[in-house]
Amino acid sequence: MTLAITYPASNGQPADLLEVTEITDPPAPGSGQIQMDVRAFPIHPGDLYLTSPPRGQRAVAGLEATGVVAAVGPGVSAPAVGSRVTVFPNPGSWAQRINVAAELAVPVPDSLADEVAAQLVCNPLTALLLHRAAQQHFTVGFDGIVINNAANSSVGRLFTVWAGHRRIDTISVVRSTHRAQQLAERYPVVPVVSTDNDEWAKQVRAIAGRRPISVAVDPVGGQAAADLISLLAPGGMLITYGMLAAENIPLHASALLGTEIGLRGLSIGRWLTGVAPERRASDVAAAVALAATRPSELDVAGTYSLGQITDAVNHVSRAGKIGTVIVHT
Repeated sequence: MTLAITYPASNGQPADLLEVTEITDPPAPGSGQIQMDVRAFPIHPGDLYLTSPPRGQRAVAGLEATGVVAAVGPGVSAPAVGSRVTVFPNPGSWAQRINVAAELAVPVPDSLADEVAAQLVCNPLTALLLHRAAQQHFTVGFDGIVINNAANSSVGRLFTVWAGHRRIDTISVVRSTHRAQQLAERYPVVPVVSTDNDEWAKQVRAIAGRRPISVAVDPVGGQAAADLISLLAPGGMLITYGMLAAENIPLHASALLGTEIGLRGLSIGRWLTGVAPERRASDVAAAVALAATRPSELDVAGTYSLGQITDAVNHVSRAGKIGTVIVHT
């Protein structure tokens, strides 16, 4: 038997639904599979949008985990038994032992601790996809400016790094003066404003000057997204990649008709189904390379044991959280 984080249904609060359960050990890995002893896994906000299992059954949660290869199935030449790997996206990753397709296993550099290795794929990949989507606007990379909302999150900081590498100008937006000061110290050449100042929108416009604010990337939604839309130049685009806010985006048709604003959603799920395997492999390699060279961007908000899963889940939505919540198995 092995321990896993499971849930019986999706109608309820994740902190109440997720719990430690004993489940049957996975069978020997099949063709093209590896068996992995999980050491740690991250909890991303998206992990907490649970999909109900069949009635009367429990589902194992999670999409990303890091650990050590315990066995390999037929046809697998790499990774080797004993090597460290991170897997994503693999539904049911929050268990002490899992079987997973070998093609999803990303080698982990020896220099990275498990807390960093557990974050090696999802957030860096999301930042890469956001960067690519933002560049599709014809002004980005020239005079167009990108607003990076929730810029103190792991994805937000990694997006700042991607943009800096490509000489794309961004304005960071955060929710508190304290967080703004922290980001200003971390990225001194990137302007940052805090929404706890009633004049924050004017500050953004003043920083942009005569340059167009072409794109805003936003994981929040709700009123925050509407505020960002109001800052976009004609022909600008909002790219939303999360739904942290519970409310809908309040949007009047005039906001679109008068300025021809574009709205776009971005998700890992669509990338999985809409991108060729070769491109996915290249994207993952690029994302991992960034994360491995900038591990300081992968902050750890807190570490927990399996038995503390309720506390860990509650920490994910705690005000002022910086970094990713990690659970050790």
